Amino acid sequence: MRRELRIVEDIAGAAADLFLEIGPKAIALAGGTTPRSAYERLASLQYPWHEVEVFFGDERCVPPDHPDSNFRLAHDVLLSKIPARVHRMPGESCDTARYERELREARGPTPALDLVFLGLGEDGHTASLFPDDPALDETERLVVRVDRPDHPRLTLTLPVLSAGPFALFLVAGEEKREALRMLMAGADIPAARVAADRVVVLADAAAAP
Repeated sequence: MRRELRIVEDIAGAAADLFLEIGPKAIALAGGTTPRSAYERLASLQYPWHEVEVFFGDERCVPPDHPDSNFRLAHDVLLSKIPARVHRMPGESCDTARYERELREARGPTPALDLVFLGLGEDGHTASLFPDDPALDETERLVVRVDRPDHPRLTLTLPVLSAGPFALFLVAGEEKREALRMLMAGADIPAARVAADRVVVLADAAAAP
């Protein structure tokens, strides 16, 4: 695994450039405000979207039209504008087995995604893998439920997030500085346990450690 930090003025633009460089056909999207701007940029790209399958790294257990839904955010700014095949996490049912079946049927028994978009929480979490949660130690299941104070969540597990060739963290804001420092140092935080072949972190100057 290679972990690379790039400090950029325009995270969305840099993410779009990397996307075109990689040319992925199977991706996983993240939630949050920083990825939103990247998805808006992706929507403007001339790209063979009809060849792309879109999955999600995590989702809150809410209906797809709920304000807290990661799918709703991605749909509004990206998915409604491109002809990709979308595999939405069933937030309304919080059915982990259903999404795991869908993932295996689409990508095989040991699924790998070409590009995984990830965020970074102030506590070092990524997707919905939080510090000290049992989901971090899952090695068999691909999708698990995680209980959180706001909503229960569905999340891909580390075997999926680490299986592909490329993981891309998008990190913005001074409040993320310590978490980013720990990520780049390989400290014991959930984000640092993502072990794709290549891990690139796009960060703005405020987040730079």
